Amino acid sequence: MASEEKKVGFFKRAARGIVAFFREMKSELKKVVWPTFKQVRNNTGVVITSLILVGALVAVLDFGFQFLVNTLLK
Repeated sequence: MASEEKKVGFFKRAARGIVAFFREMKSELKKVVWPTFKQVRNNTGVVITSLILVGALVAVLDFGFQFLVNTLLK
């Protein structure tokens, strides 16, 4: 088979590889279990809530350290 591969031109081998890639990609995408709308909505809510909480925590720490530095420098 290796000798047959060398006889075939570079572009034909590349084309075969590309076709094989897309064929395998299509078969893998058929195996994907897509989330329901309810799951997406719930996960989005969790992410947004987490972002708000972490943002608030960072803001509180920032103001606290700023107050501490200003107090020490006075």
